[in-house]
Amino acid sequence: MIVTVRNTIHLKGPDAVGVAPGYVRFYVEGDVDALIAGRTGLPATVSWLVDMPLDAANHPPKLKKQKLILLARPIPGKAGTLQLVSRKAQLAWTPEREQRLRAILSEANSPSAPPVVTGVGHAFHVAGSIPGEGETQIFLKTADNRPVSLNIQRHPGEDPRWSVSLGEIVDDQAAAPKHETLLWYRLACGLPSTLPDDAVADQAADDAAQARDDYRLVLKGLGPCGRTTTRAEAPAD
Repeated sequence: MIVTVRNTIHLKGPDAVGVAPGYVRFYVEGDVDALIAGRTGLPATVSWLVDMPLDAANHPPKLKKQKLILLARPIPGKAGTLQLVSRKAQLAWTPEREQRLRAILSEANSPSAPPVVTGVGHAFHVAGSIPGEGETQIFLKTADNRPVSLNIQRHPGEDPRWSVSLGEIVDDQAAAPKHETLLWYRLACGLPSTLPDDAVADQAADDAAQARDDYRLVLKGLGPCGRTTTRAEAPAD
């Protein structure tokens, strides 16, 4: 949701137990400007707790009248009271950040949203009929057991091409995911840094080595995940 801060209270003593060094805890009240996703029916004013770092001069930051994006959930039995989903789930609002968040949430809530990637299942490489030609398929594990596979093709004199298929059958028209889409995120942040040995345990040494090279090609094409937060809970209200 998007909120504008109405009032803040700097919490100290017993109300600030567990605050990390260099941080301060605020009780914040804000007016709801817009709901990006989630339940409707929230009151016009909401409140939450947030831990924030001190500024360069070692002073508490000023939040009043700031426009923010909150990733938060309602606390049962406490109307209008929210809990941030992580300690970094309060974001400064910008038009670009709002647009990006809306696009990701829209994709995530779509029936065709890609599944959460949890690891690598089986991988195999088949060499072509001429040197430098070959194809690698890597089948992924997902949270709901929906099929996802990576396909890497090599042809002499051409750059290798890789793609992602969301289905039982490899889609020849599939392509690599666009950067910062939900599929890109779930691959970049869900795949292990190396191809597990058990994924190629039944492959000949040369084929296993090529499968590992092709897996590294995919990771390089995806680029770093860039995730800077975890699912750690916010301080309890």
